[in-house]
Amino acid sequence: MIAWNWSKFNRLPRRAMLFRRLPLIAALLAGASLPARPARAGGFTDPVEIDRAVAAFTGAPIGVPGGAQLPVDRRLRLVQCTAPLALSWRNGGHDSVVVQCPEAGGWRIFVAVAQQQQADTTPAVARGDAVTIAATGDGFSVSQPGEALDAGAVGAWIRVRTNAKADPMRAQIVRPGLVQLPVE
Repeated sequence: MIAWNWSKFNRLPRRAMLFRRLPLIAALLAGASLPARPARAGGFTDPVEIDRAVAAFTGAPIGVPGGAQLPVDRRLRLVQCTAPLALSWRNGGHDSVVVQCPEAGGWRIFVAVAQQQQADTTPAVARGDAVTIAATGDGFSVSQPGEALDAGAVGAWIRVRTNAKADPMRAQIVRPGLVQLPVE
């Protein structure tokens, strides 16, 4: 079922619009399809060309740290650029590349760069800190105060104890002030 939005055609009577569209309506009802648009019309810059230029500029392929995060959107229709593409870093952080057509009336796009995952080595717990020691298992969790005997970042295993005379235990840092003893 085809629904028409007549609000766009307020100036003409509805009958006039219907008769203007009659050949199109008849063709659609008869099962004819509309002519397909060519996938790549001439006069547009190929996004693959932009991907290659960004990879050459950054020195890394798509998806690799230092290279483009993702390929350029294939739906972009950028005017064909006859001059070589101009590439530069957007800022000193090298988090995106500016790609532009230097011709008059040219275009400019920004391509995000994949950053390296840096492990957080900032200590979340320092030696001597008061911590909550949580023993967790399937369906239960018990906690009590304790003391950190080592320093470490989130995810690190450190020694802890519940009081001054208790034997040390190994626990994993969940967040600052909280360590966990997994119980199976």
